[in-house]
Amino acid sequence: MKKHILVPGILALAAVSFSSIAAQEVASGQGRTADGVVSTSGQQTLADVTQTLQEKAQAAGASSFKIISAGGDNQYFGVAELYK
Repeated sequence: MKKHILVPGILALAAVSFSSIAAQEVASGQGRTADGVVSTSGQQTLADVTQTLQEKAQAAGASSFKIISAGGDNQYFGVAELYK
């Protein structure tokens, strides 16, 4: 098998497997009870808030999370519910 086909295939499989491990943001709790809460503050952008909440949710073993509060002016904060 040629290397130029093998390497992209391995990279694609790795990307799929890493994304399946990460906690996913959801729009609603889908009728489930929250298993915990994480928060962050002092972030530069709302995208940073989302990224940090996702990392904290994943570290806590959650399969998904829902942002229930976010805002700020010069520094941003956020709170998310965790679902296992």
